[in-house]
Amino acid sequence: MTTVQAAVAVGPGLPFETRTLELDEPRPDEVLVRIVGVGVCHTDLVFKEAGMIAAPAVLGHEGSGVVEKVGSSITKFAAGDRVAISFRSCGTCSNCAKGDAAYCATMPLLNYAGMRPDGSKALHDNTIDVGSNFFGQSSFATYALTYARNLVKVPEGLPLELMGPLGCGIQTGVGGITRSLKCEPGSTLLITGGGPVGLSAVMGGKIAGCSTIILVEPVAARRALALEFGATHVIDPTATDDLAAAVRAIVPDGVGYAFDTTGLPAVYTGILGSLAPKGVLGMVGVTAPGVAMPGEVNTMMTFGFTLKGIIEGDSDPETFLPELIELHRKGKLPFDRMITTFPFSQINEAIAAQHHGDCIKVVLLMDA
Repeated sequence: MTTVQAAVAVGPGLPFETRTLELDEPRPDEVLVRIVGVGVCHTDLVFKEAGMIAAPAVLGHEGSGVVEKVGSSITKFAAGDRVAISFRSCGTCSNCAKGDAAYCATMPLLNYAGMRPDGSKALHDNTIDVGSNFFGQSSFATYALTYARNLVKVPEGLPLELMGPLGCGIQTGVGGITRSLKCEPGSTLLITGGGPVGLSAVMGGKIAGCSTIILVEPVAARRALALEFGATHVIDPTATDDLAAAVRAIVPDGVGYAFDTTGLPAVYTGILGSLAPKGVLGMVGVTAPGVAMPGEVNTMMTFGFTLKGIIEGDSDPETFLPELIELHRKGKLPFDRMITTFPFSQINEAIAAQHHGDCIKVVLLMDA
């Protein structure tokens, strides 16, 4: 057993509690990673507040750190490797075999269940088993058990503690544009919501060569950063009651692609009014339970719209994260400019700061 300090989710509406837990030794297919930094993602908070994972549980799925131990069947990683951690996939189903790891047949079981596939939990609080294996990591802790499929080596010379968000939010935004929507050079793109995923999508649009990139975001500082990241236009939604009209003032024929990070039905209405015929709407924003698909069937048919659900930017972490790391090294993906760091012990204060718009992307540092 490894003794860890962890931020434990104890129930909806309650703050995370810092506890000392025991973590199992790695099984043959597991890798023990000492966490140095972990991003706070909206998905962590959705699972906590909606009770989508049984409490008590350790969340966290944007970790980075150093390999401490490897199980007997692990050959690709060794103690001392610097790694970023992403979501887990099986590697054997038909989707994994063709590089669609984000749509692994066992994605929910491997990432959302709060336990190993055999029902065991890797974390323990005296006699109480604690939910673990969230996204194949549960990295709101000083150590995490991970798997070869969700680890990517990080080259020397990069700040390891900041690399975790590549494993979820950054790849979702960039990949949503370049892999899911497959925006072509010269295409027109509307992005709604300027949080970490939306701003990553702006950078993805620039990487893809979009000629027009419009970001809709109420916070002025985020709109300004979007322009620096490559947006050609920004819209303050509080300054207009007709989003479609504001977009069509920029692109009269409508946009070819839209990417929503908000999950808000009212925003969907404005997006559909902004799409050109045969336009495509990619959806990554988590909605409240029971929200229906946007739009009317006749409208979809008449204009040939496509609605596309997107998970993790259609990423295959083993191949896509190294691409993102290289883009970052070349200065084409400056996601670190979005990050504000907090000591791990201040997780609740960090979440509050992010919620109030005081920062864009939080990364918790274990050694701070």
